[in-house]
Amino acid sequence: MSIDIEPPLTQLPDAPAKLRILLTADELFYDEGIRSVGVDRLIATANVTKATFYKHYGSKDRVITAYVGYRHRQVAEEFTRITSPTDTPADALNAVRDSVLATIAAPGFRGCPFINAAAEFSDPQHPVRYAVRDHREWYATVLERLTRALGHPLPGDAADELVLARDGAMSGGYAGDPIAASHALTRTFDRVSAEAGR
Repeated sequence: MSIDIEPPLTQLPDAPAKLRILLTADELFYDEGIRSVGVDRLIATANVTKATFYKHYGSKDRVITAYVGYRHRQVAEEFTRITSPTDTPADALNAVRDSVLATIAAPGFRGCPFINAAAEFSDPQHPVRYAVRDHREWYATVLERLTRALGHPLPGDAADELVLARDGAMSGGYAGDPIAASHALTRTFDRVSAEAGR
């Protein structure tokens, strides 16, 4: 089934060096934390010159915002990939649940990249916080559309519960017991499906 994935996905950079910087930031920021990775480390790991870095991004903040946009793109592409082949809204919702469970169980899992990014920037007006909010609003919207298609009597409330269940499972799966977090997530998804009578 097809669920609209607005807003449009961030375009990947055309310039190879700019893309290499973004891919390097994607790996280092997620693995080590955004604030702990300096510009010099990004430049050295991406194997670009300082002039190239500043030509393409101008500042670390712009790289960070691009990183959050790229993470959104990855989630949106995954959402489309897993839901498009499904035949029913129930199958699509199960695919979303299974994708989150697989993420929690994957090697190198360090929690939700969006929650992690927001936690590093206390100023709610920082561009990174706006990018994180945009992603979260998108995620809640596509889940609302999915639960509405499922026939849930309160699709907005159901979507909010699923977002929070995902948040909790991603945080608990990293900082605590991933098995308990995964079971709790599954129970929430199953309850939402049951409420829709599916």
